[in-house]
Amino acid sequence: MSPIVLEPRYSTKDMPGKCIKGLAKQELGSCLRELLRGEIGNKELEAKYEALVSFLKSPVSKKLCNVCERFLAEGREVTAKLYFWRGKPKYKIKLT
Repeated sequence: MSPIVLEPRYSTKDMPGKCIKGLAKQELGSCLRELLRGEIGNKELEAKYEALVSFLKSPVSKKLCNVCERFLAEGREVTAKLYFWRGKPKYKIKLT
């Protein structure tokens, strides 16, 4: 499965932002809609759905959210890549 890329942003008057959990929930909803449209059997999509559910239930999601919020508060742009290693959620953060 390819990594899931999440780019959290603070809300501004011009553009709404979302935190890591909000973005993951949005991706989860998108996957679910695709699966319900008949994409059942698409192993990549099913793996992505399972990975997002696992991530949202894990303590890693809270830790990642806290780290990203700290960097966003410092004015930095954050990109998080979510992936799974041996069935456990892992992440990498890229700062700009």
